[in-house]
Amino acid sequence: MTNLKKIEVPQEDDQTVYPAIGAPVDSGANYMSNSSSDYTLGERICKARDIAGLSTAQLARRLGIKTSTLQSWESDRSEPRSNKLILLAGILNVSPTWLLVGRGSPPVAEDTSADLDSMRVALDRIQKQAQALADEIATLQSRLGGS
Repeated sequence: MTNLKKIEVPQEDDQTVYPAIGAPVDSGANYMSNSSSDYTLGERICKARDIAGLSTAQLARRLGIKTSTLQSWESDRSEPRSNKLILLAGILNVSPTWLLVGRGSPPVAEDTSADLDSMRVALDRIQKQAQALADEIATLQSRLGGS
């Protein structure tokens, strides 16, 4: 059995931190920050799923797993295998690194109302152009038919 050197790091909740074997020891280091790395894997999966607008049943179906398996991942009772983690990251549009350790870009909620508004404006513009073309075609046809 490997002996780990215990390091006391002053924190609010007085946690004991065990560095990786061979890692440099800095007793004053800030081991945690207020970022997505503070969340667990399960919390990050849940957050990304919510932002993607998927229910647990929908995501589980896309992954080809049972809903109870996904719920176990989200509650940190178990972890996905690497192949499912890669698939999960792809479906949720996040990097596998972000899911595992919280580093990188977190998922961003898309502003669908702005997208819908811009699509409505574009559709309205195209409909007006189509109507103008139809009017021009009708005018040309009547001119050709009357000659």
